[in-house]
Amino acid sequence: MNPLRARATRTRRRALALTGLCVAAAAGAALLATTGASPAFAAPAAVAATPAASGAGLVVGGTLLDSLRGRSGKLRARFLVRTRELALPALQRLFGDPASEGRSVVIPVSDSATGRPFSFITLLPFTNKAGGRVENYRVGFWPAEKRSPRSEAYENPQGFIRVTPENEDTRVSEHFALRDFLTHDQQDVWPKYLVLREELVDKLELVIADLEAHGHPVHHMVVMSGFRTPQYNAQGVGRGGRARDSRHQFGDAADVFVDNDGNGRMDDLNHDGRVDARDAQVIIDAATRVELAHPELVGGAGRYRATRAHGPFAHIDARGTRARWGNA
Repeated sequence: MNPLRARATRTRRRALALTGLCVAAAAGAALLATTGASPAFAAPAAVAATPAASGAGLVVGGTLLDSLRGRSGKLRARFLVRTRELALPALQRLFGDPASEGRSVVIPVSDSATGRPFSFITLLPFTNKAGGRVENYRVGFWPAEKRSPRSEAYENPQGFIRVTPENEDTRVSEHFALRDFLTHDQQDVWPKYLVLREELVDKLELVIADLEAHGHPVHHMVVMSGFRTPQYNAQGVGRGGRARDSRHQFGDAADVFVDNDGNGRMDDLNHDGRVDARDAQVIIDAATRVELAHPELVGGAGRYRATRAHGPFAHIDARGTRARWGNA
């Protein structure tokens, strides 16, 4: 395995372990607060969890959530898969066992220190996919369902987020919600299913922070294309310019542009009086600086010119190896 890729994999595993421990701590405190039960583990003294006033979730002390907000400090959700953490009895009592029951659920909590929302989102296991569908939502087939993956990065996703009209506005970070990353098809089909990785969301937030640190305020970054189901991605392979093994299918890629004025097009980021691919390069330069500071988030970046259908944009992903194209 590429040394950089191996390092990124180890970092992700450590992050998942930390997430599991923090979630377990929150669950343990919540159980003590709501049921008086004695969990199999003790919550750290810095963690305080009580029922939210609305009854919609938990109020969790700021110290715990700070450890879950990612490298950027801007994450507002963490995704849970069926691992040893979800197998803990206290977590099953808090979340149920949505993985084994074939459900994906959003568990909202509140930060008692800041009042900012946070969510734990359980994933529907990939094995619940039947043929080319998840329930009535068409997804198609991932490359590894047809042939051996060329690397770990191209293995099948771990699971899906179930998105409904009721939860599509759930914040996954300060600037982004679930709806921002949905595939742009099957508009009238609900629920929809989304593949999304925390690394991508964290990287985008770090890119925004870097842009602002270099004199480019970002009030609104548009995700022009986030997750693409394989069946949707296949429609653009070839003349449509999409890669057959596009990272968009794996939930760690997004085509983005900054649109502070709300006109639906890239802003003039380099202040040269024109909007063109050089403004997309400003975003890519920020992504490159983020990768230097956080090599575990290394990935691809591509620069795209405007067409009659859209303005210029930048592709950003967190595939684990460096890639550049489009004169980026």
